[in-house]
Amino acid sequence: MFGCWCSCWEWDSVPEFYDPDTPPFSLPSPLPHWPQGSGFASGRICLGEIEVSKVNKFERVWTSTHLHGKPQGFAFYRPLEVPDGFLCLGHYCQSNEQPFRGYVLVARETPTEPEPDCSDGTVLKSPALEKPLNYSLIWSLDSHDDCAYFWLPNPPMGYKAMGIVVTSNPNEPEVDEVRCVRADLTQTCETSDLLLSIKSKYSKNPFQVWKTQPCDRGMMARGVSVGTFFCGTYFDSEQVTDIACLKNLDSSLHAMPNLNQIHALIEHYGPTVYFHPDEIYLPSSVQWFFKNGAVLCSAGSEKGKCIDCEGTVLPIGGTNDGAFWIDLPSDEDAKNNLKKGNIESAKLYVHVKPALGGAFTDIAMWVFCPFNGPATLKVSLMNIEMNKIGEHVSDWEHFTLRVSNFSGELWSVFFSEHSGGKWIDAFDLEFIKGNKPIVYSSKHGHASYPHAGTYLQGSSKFGIGVRNDAARSKFIVDSSIKYQIVAAEYLGVGVVTEPCWLQYMREWGPTIVYDSRSEIEKIIDLLPVFVRFSVENLIELFPTELYGEEGPTGPKEKDNWLGDEYC
Repeated sequence: MFGCWCSCWEWDSVPEFYDPDTPPFSLPSPLPHWPQGSGFASGRICLGEIEVSKVNKFERVWTSTHLHGKPQGFAFYRPLEVPDGFLCLGHYCQSNEQPFRGYVLVARETPTEPEPDCSDGTVLKSPALEKPLNYSLIWSLDSHDDCAYFWLPNPPMGYKAMGIVVTSNPNEPEVDEVRCVRADLTQTCETSDLLLSIKSKYSKNPFQVWKTQPCDRGMMARGVSVGTFFCGTYFDSEQVTDIACLKNLDSSLHAMPNLNQIHALIEHYGPTVYFHPDEIYLPSSVQWFFKNGAVLCSAGSEKGKCIDCEGTVLPIGGTNDGAFWIDLPSDEDAKNNLKKGNIESAKLYVHVKPALGGAFTDIAMWVFCPFNGPATLKVSLMNIEMNKIGEHVSDWEHFTLRVSNFSGELWSVFFSEHSGGKWIDAFDLEFIKGNKPIVYSSKHGHASYPHAGTYLQGSSKFGIGVRNDAARSKFIVDSSIKYQIVAAEYLGVGVVTEPCWLQYMREWGPTIVYDSRSEIEKIIDLLPVFVRFSVENLIELFPTELYGEEGPTGPKEKDNWLGDEYC
């Protein structure tokens, strides 16, 4: 299944690497005392037959470097200070070019009464945790005084390995080093980020190390990431690994925060959203949008219907069948007033949901803008402001805070960028007023970014695309104060009342089709002759919204409402 490689290498001088004995990354301010209740921030999470705790103190086993003077900058660690009664599941890897901030889960069986067979009293279930039978050597390095050996635990029948073991000598690890988990308490996992790739002249396939994540992710998924890594010499990305993740079989999700704890989390971490100083199309509350002239249109009817503040006239449920859409009023003054928004009324609409099997809480914060402005196109060194392209009625954008349910610590933030986005670790965020991150909303398009600057949506390689400009200004919304929790399904029926407009599943704006080809041809005519041909060949690199805009749907129609954030 695996190849075992013993390779000879040339080494440059080893740079200084992070020592985990020094203080790890911490948020700017201490965590508060969270309100009491449930198992949130208790340090341990019960997954049913096993209980897990998070370990973030490690002993370094090996640090990788590369030849040609380029350090790889990754180190492999064995967990230390494992709580009494808990057992290691695998080792940890992380980059040395970032602050030390990682963890692996350790596990123990929860005390339960045995389940006797009705005939002879024998226990039906095998233990939740078992030692591996032995290990398979995946890959090895033996170069002068520097050695590393990567071992895959071979589990007993009916069990799954949860992580890799790394040693600095060729002796096979003791079977007591880690535990395997009974298969019915696990789920499959897949590779995510490629951490490390080492080429060898003795093999056509590089040795690669990957982060792992549960294959099934989202609000209803129950896979819990252990924090370990996977490695091998044959593996491709996004494939199922030979190690597993844990499965949360506790239907109560007791580690999720209760309503008081949710409010405390938002008040402590709620980001300040900065809109661009030249922003014309500012946010508003949904209620202000309805009250100031938004109309409900329907197929076959020429006149729109006024919408009350709470949206009770909107059709509820169903599917986005094109039968209804929301539009601006026909009166020009009212239309222009509505486009500008009303930042004084603006608030963040909050959806709270389990993430990674209830080991984390995702706090998705939605911002509403009545209008999305025209795009600015960048072609090489030229910036060309569009007249209409990129415009549409109503704009729903969001960002998501991911909080550890072990401690209540903010772990990362997802920044939604039009049809994509990315997770940013807490150590790469800007903070204000303690532990509140800063979110920058781009000019006219309202995409979310972690830092000020210009972001190109299109082809950065060729310098062609739509500009997303983000900067601080006096236009801000403090989501720690101005927010409304609109959904938290796991709390049960009636705990959070969802507003009527959240159940509206149709489009929040009319479909617009642009004559983009003629506009692009005008742009090409403005360019020097020697670059025109190249630009004509690169038209397909322009973002798809240059060719038309469907009316945007509301938060509950987005894939990430039930699913994980898309990257």
